[in-house]
Amino acid sequence: MSVIPQDRIRRTTLLGAMCALVVTGTGFLTGCSEDPDAGTNGVGKLSAAQIQSRTRAAAESAQTVRLAGTVVTNGRTYTLDMRLKADGGAGSVTSKGVAFGLLRIGGKLYLKAGAGFWNHADGGTGATSAGKLDGKYVKVPQGDPSYKRFSGFTDKDVLLEGLLTLHGSLATDGHHEQSGTRTIRITGDKGSGGTLDVSLEGKPYPLRLQRAGGAGTLTFSAWDKDFALSEPDRSETVDYGKQLPTS
Repeated sequence: MSVIPQDRIRRTTLLGAMCALVVTGTGFLTGCSEDPDAGTNGVGKLSAAQIQSRTRAAAESAQTVRLAGTVVTNGRTYTLDMRLKADGGAGSVTSKGVAFGLLRIGGKLYLKAGAGFWNHADGGTGATSAGKLDGKYVKVPQGDPSYKRFSGFTDKDVLLEGLLTLHGSLATDGHHEQSGTRTIRITGDKGSGGTLDVSLEGKPYPLRLQRAGGAGTLTFSAWDKDFALSEPDRSETVDYGKQLPTS
């Protein structure tokens, strides 16, 4: 069921009243109605497959994005708040109540977490090392198994390629709104294969994704709004060695 905001209902009511007052030269009332795609980028008039193609192209061409929400994978729920660009990303990840920060600049990946994270990673036996790593940017060795797993959270192309997928038969599901921006919603298998809200204003960027099978809900914002990535100070950085503690 399409969700129509109250302000749009008021606009429609006012428009109907105005239409009722318009009289043609022959004395007949002029019929009129509000076009939900008036003043938009036009993708709302396309098929679901065409909308998906347009929004993927827009996302791929964007230089930056902010991604926030939850992702469920292999039975584990991750809460993300990441800002991503072509050469890296920064933000936070929370899993099982434990939060950690990630920063990637090119091939350099840093993980920043509290002592609780490092105690958990070390099986609760590394209190001394956990204290040394507490609140520091720990450089993740590229040969460490954690590197590939954690760097994936900072890779714009990898994340969007894996997330912006609806499963099953595609269809449109009415006009909606996301954080004040008008959207057109597309679904996979009537929603069981996921739903995606696409902006009707400006470029057709994806704005909200509900993944199939209850595998998380994400919002996308700050498309093409640049931000700086800078190396942490040496005093804040720890080079742990060839391999991090395992979880």
